[in-house]
Amino acid sequence: MLTTTAVVTGSFVGILQLTSGSVFGADTANSQAVAPVPTADGAGGADALGERADGGTGSGLGTGSGSGAGNPSGPGAEGRSGKAGKQATSAAPAARTAVAPVRTPDVAVAQIVAHPDDDLYFMNPDVVQSIRSGKSLTTVYLTAGEADGVNGRGTTTPPTPDKAGFAAARQNGIRAAYAEMATGSRTSPWDRVSIPTVGGGAAELDVLRAAPHVSLVWMQIREAGAINADRPNSLNGLWNGRVQVLASQRATGTPVTTDFTYSKDQVIDALTGILERIRPTFVRMQDPTPGRNLKTGALTDHQDHLYGARFAQAALERYATRATDSGRPHFGVQNYLGYPTSTLPYTLDPESAGIKLSTLKTYAWTDGINDCGDPVGCGDLKVAQRPAGSGWTKTVRYARGSSTSWVQRGPNGGLYAFSVLDGRLAVWTKSSGTAAEWQGPVLLAGAGLDSGVTSVRLPDGRISVFGTRTTIGATAGTYRREVVSTEQSAPGGAFGAWRSLGTPEQNDALGMSDISGPAAAVDGTGRITVVVRDSAHRLQTREQQPNGSWGAWRSLAASTPTAAGKTPPPAKTTTGRTTSPVKAAAGAAATPGQAAAGAAATPGRAAADRTAAPAKGAAGASSTPAKGAAGAANAAAAKNTLTYGGAASGSAASGGGTLNGTGVSSPVYSDPVATTDAAGRIHVFAGTAKTVLTWSQPRPGAPLSGPRTTGLPATTLALNASPSPTGDGVRLWFRKPASGDVRTADFPGTGGRFVGPAVELAGGVLGPGPIGGGTGMLAVRSRTGFLATAPGASGNGGTGAQPLWTLQNFLFSGAPGGVVDGVAAMGLDGKLHWTPAVR
Repeated sequence: MLTTTAVVTGSFVGILQLTSGSVFGADTANSQAVAPVPTADGAGGADALGERADGGTGSGLGTGSGSGAGNPSGPGAEGRSGKAGKQATSAAPAARTAVAPVRTPDVAVAQIVAHPDDDLYFMNPDVVQSIRSGKSLTTVYLTAGEADGVNGRGTTTPPTPDKAGFAAARQNGIRAAYAEMATGSRTSPWDRVSIPTVGGGAAELDVLRAAPHVSLVWMQIREAGAINADRPNSLNGLWNGRVQVLASQRATGTPVTTDFTYSKDQVIDALTGILERIRPTFVRMQDPTPGRNLKTGALTDHQDHLYGARFAQAALERYATRATDSGRPHFGVQNYLGYPTSTLPYTLDPESAGIKLSTLKTYAWTDGINDCGDPVGCGDLKVAQRPAGSGWTKTVRYARGSSTSWVQRGPNGGLYAFSVLDGRLAVWTKSSGTAAEWQGPVLLAGAGLDSGVTSVRLPDGRISVFGTRTTIGATAGTYRREVVSTEQSAPGGAFGAWRSLGTPEQNDALGMSDISGPAAAVDGTGRITVVVRDSAHRLQTREQQPNGSWGAWRSLAASTPTAAGKTPPPAKTTTGRTTSPVKAAAGAAATPGQAAAGAAATPGRAAADRTAAPAKGAAGASSTPAKGAAGAANAAAAKNTLTYGGAASGSAASGGGTLNGTGVSSPVYSDPVATTDAAGRIHVFAGTAKTVLTWSQPRPGAPLSGPRTTGLPATTLALNASPSPTGDGVRLWFRKPASGDVRTADFPGTGGRFVGPAVELAGGVLGPGPIGGGTGMLAVRSRTGFLATAPGASGNGGTGAQPLWTLQNFLFSGAPGGVVDGVAAMGLDGKLHWTPAVR
């Protein structure tokens, strides 16, 4: 039964309907909460995940920094004396039972990050949405995040470094932030125990007493202490074989009482063991292939982020080999971009960004009130100096899984849906007819598939699926990502073995395997074209030859300006009313106007090589992202203007080319999208930081030509293209920066600049991510994280009329995929959710 609900002011405009939709997929074994843990001060016990906690002083609830809540005044905060690490005496409270982490049987989310605050900066608001859903969420922190051991920026007389103390302060800040997100009170108490890990180490497990579906795991491995500097004793050095073991860095007051070391294989095994305890249905992790700055050679993200993600990737690959009949459910993965988000258009609306910033201020202990009772501090004072980071609280950006073309029509009117579970291609099928149910998933052979696949239908009715595959290899030098494909042997038949289409990258060391997910389209001659973005932020394509073989990778980078070097005039955007783009300050604030030579991608080194809040641009940078929206990187915003298809002077953010008067040489940041118009011509679109570029075939069978400027303003880079419902050309769907409102524009079959005004749908849903569907239904990620659907627009892009958005009551991952019949989305439960179109 559908329930019509009033809308909260500021969340949505329009009428919403809330429905649970339908779920399809084999049920996994339901998991129960593990029995509670009897503990006493200084005593071990069975840990909350069913294993023994290591004994010794500090493992109980009444001792150590933050034990039993980390707060003497919060409810149930027994065991705190107000002084960190004070030992229990005869006056200590009697033994009590620690709260066990609750694993909800349908959804269990794991988050794996390098440092405390990576989750808050780069994964929120997805984090708070999971917490508020009531489904289990466990965040795993690989390193202690000890940095230089100084909680705050040093003065003329820097304080004595205390790495254990700073690690503890960051833990206190994280617990406060999570408690506030879950309960509204940052002092809500936690239970803390030590749990053993594979390889002889131990980790700290924290469970939020008032909301035991929320838990934290601290592996407390030493961090690099530098974004790019050479630090062999780091995850980087361990992964690349420069050191054989990496030591722990225990936080002050942790219940883990003994130091330990891990080899590379032991880190992977330890993390695999933690995954076996969590049994996730969905995993959030950082980007293992963020790329390099082409001018300086520096990593565009923190080395701990990159190599921490590769350790997580290796652990997930090992975990996926465990049989599902052992209780392991199928799981999906989402990767999140880190530092490179600094100079890309912001994706969050102002209210969502404000809530995210508030959480960071709690973590950073900006008010200075010592309500945790810990002398080392109740939060991260380095972040307190600039809690918004380099614009990170205004955005969330997914590094994979943006394709909306993963649902295809099969023979006889049936449907296919494709996703990635357990690193393998999962296939669902549905017979024709509204009463038919989805069947599946069936997982194809072949591991290592990255999240996010795309598909095309061939002229004879067969379907081809394209994605990227990661081969980790036995040594660091064998790490590789490549484009792969599989196709049916006959219409409706089985899919064959994976075929490698290779990669436009020379090797992992040069570009860190930074390629996008592929876009694919079939032209009127039946030839397939595949397009990816490479690590130089250019598009590369491979085309199938008439004999079925594939040509070499070919660059689609601009060689000469188009349109006689002239910049198209700004376009007008219409809703129910006409609005001038020059007044769109919210969108302008998200558009960096002058990217430095590498400054965009490398926020630089912070005080004492601080992890999360770089203060200065990298060497050679001409501007600093530390100034955020008000800085030089947003000069266009300061003028209250938007440049449609134009460009600022200076060098591109990743060294991908110099911006010229048309913007056609500016670096591409989005995953490309491709579609075929009614005349059989392929069209490709890709977003830069300032506009959208397009390539097209002059006729079926011809190579793609371009790029051409579209005349569009900046987008949030998540694009969706489909044949125009008018019968000529194509339609592009995208989002407004710093807003999330849905926009659309039509393009002629001849390619180039869009036709008529770009349309902004009134009554937007304000979320990040691409727009699925577009014909039978529209489907987007809402600000709540739920799937929102609406009837598809027709005509020339619509009139800006307010759609009736319907919220489907589940959180999902990746991008929605749609056909005329309805919309599919992958839930965090690892199952396919289907919303049929309203007839």
